[in-house]
Amino acid sequence: MQMKKLDDKVTVAPQITVDDIPAIKAAGFTVVMCNRPDGEEPGQPAWAEISAAAKAAGLGTSFLPMSNRDDAFAVMDAFKRVVEDASGPVLAYCRSGARCEILWMTAQANA
Repeated sequence: MQMKKLDDKVTVAPQITVDDIPAIKAAGFTVVMCNRPDGEEPGQPAWAEISAAAKAAGLGTSFLPMSNRDDAFAVMDAFKRVVEDASGPVLAYCRSGARCEILWMTAQANA
């Protein structure tokens, strides 16, 4: 699994699977955040599956889907709250990780 650390609290990644959850937990993440809408692409794991596996592993979860840059402003405050309230690092994912990074940059610029 490829990951890109943006700061001490936020790391982004492309689409994850249920099988990635143990490695995410072992890497020290405390929250898994999905910034990808369900059903965007055939075969994409549903958020409900990822969330259930993450919760079973003791991880927090957050579903803040966005499809474009404008959506980043709609979920920015919730993103900030999740990151601030997390007891440790947050792993955010989408199709490629780019939307997550845009959301993080938007939150940084509007801090």
